[in-house]
Amino acid sequence: MVEERMRRGPGRPRQEHVTASVLDAVVELVAEHGMGALTMDAVAARAGVGKPAIYRRWPTKQDLLIAAAESRIGPLAVPDTGDFRTELRAVLTARMNAYRQPGVNRLLAGVIGSAAEAGAEPGAYQAYTARVMGETRHLLERGAARGDVRPDVDLGAAATLVAAALVFRMVAEQQLPDEQLVESVVELIARAVATAP
Repeated sequence: MVEERMRRGPGRPRQEHVTASVLDAVVELVAEHGMGALTMDAVAARAGVGKPAIYRRWPTKQDLLIAAAESRIGPLAVPDTGDFRTELRAVLTARMNAYRQPGVNRLLAGVIGSAAEAGAEPGAYQAYTARVMGETRHLLERGAARGDVRPDVDLGAAATLVAAALVFRMVAEQQLPDEQLVESVVELIARAVATAP
């Protein structure tokens, strides 16, 4: 018993079902009623937990929104297929599927909006986007190392272009991204950065 407690660390063990219930509650509230309905009281009531349990995990509303977004749109990994277009298509298809989940369009708009509010911690949002865009940057670097991607390409700018297309379609144009958009972005990005057509 003492050995188990030492492995866990001090305090009560983190209850993973509480975390999942709270994050599901955030997504559901935003999907059903929009960002205006998202209060700590409403989340606590929907999740069936006390507010202290929420604040222990996420001290601010921005932290809670980012965690909810990451529960639906988190980091991903694409295996090395030896083909840049195939890998790019895999990343964009995975993102498209995540963005098409109920409520994710409103949730992501809320995450972006919360990052612009007074008092928001810009580092938290930047860290989230870095995690989400990490695999896109990785496959661009992998493509450059294989010779599929031109060595003069600004990999940061290319990763931003890849990420921006689907998000802009969903948040700004208010349309869910689809396979046609994925294929268009794959071709446009590949033509811009690939060493061969």
